[in-house]
Amino acid sequence: MVQLAAIIASQALREYRVMVGAALDVGVTPVEIKEIVYHAVPYVGMARVFDFLHATNEVLTERGVALPLPGQSTTTPETRAESGLAVQKQIVGSDLVEKLYASAPEDQQHIQRYLSANCFGDYLTRAGIDVPTRELLTFSMLVALGGCDAQVKGHVAANLNVGNDRGRLIDVLTQLLPFIGYPSTLNGLRAIDEVAAS
Repeated sequence: MVQLAAIIASQALREYRVMVGAALDVGVTPVEIKEIVYHAVPYVGMARVFDFLHATNEVLTERGVALPLPGQSTTTPETRAESGLAVQKQIVGSDLVEKLYASAPEDQQHIQRYLSANCFGDYLTRAGIDVPTRELLTFSMLVALGGCDAQVKGHVAANLNVGNDRGRLIDVLTQLLPFIGYPSTLNGLRAIDEVAAS
């Protein structure tokens, strides 16, 4: 699952198609695969994810999976902000979330609200994949994207908050190494070392 996430972030569409088939062969469910794709949207961006959604549907159809799959959304337009803020505080920590809101300038408050309602409310609250696994997916995508050092550190801390320990994060990087290369892997290791030491 983390390999699929990193491959999406790396924009390796051909390899993704192959790895979706391999994932299905080893027991990753169609719902989990679709959720990985949906989970990529707030981190990788809709424009970069769109082709992966089509590829996923094509591979699933080729494998005889009936589409559409059951919906996994757990929020509504009315509940997404409150639910998102709650799960954001669970993952990131209440104190840090409150500091982010308090320190954001007035003209950036809407970004904090979008982060809570959209990233956390629309995506992290979804069923189909649990929160600790979603945090591993997020870490995988951010490391693969590169240039996201602050966010990688933030999600190392978030992983630790939801029960994914240092060893688990190093295991993930080991799995990703052939797909993302040494520089990205070493940057991820540095983030783990710095956050786990503090």
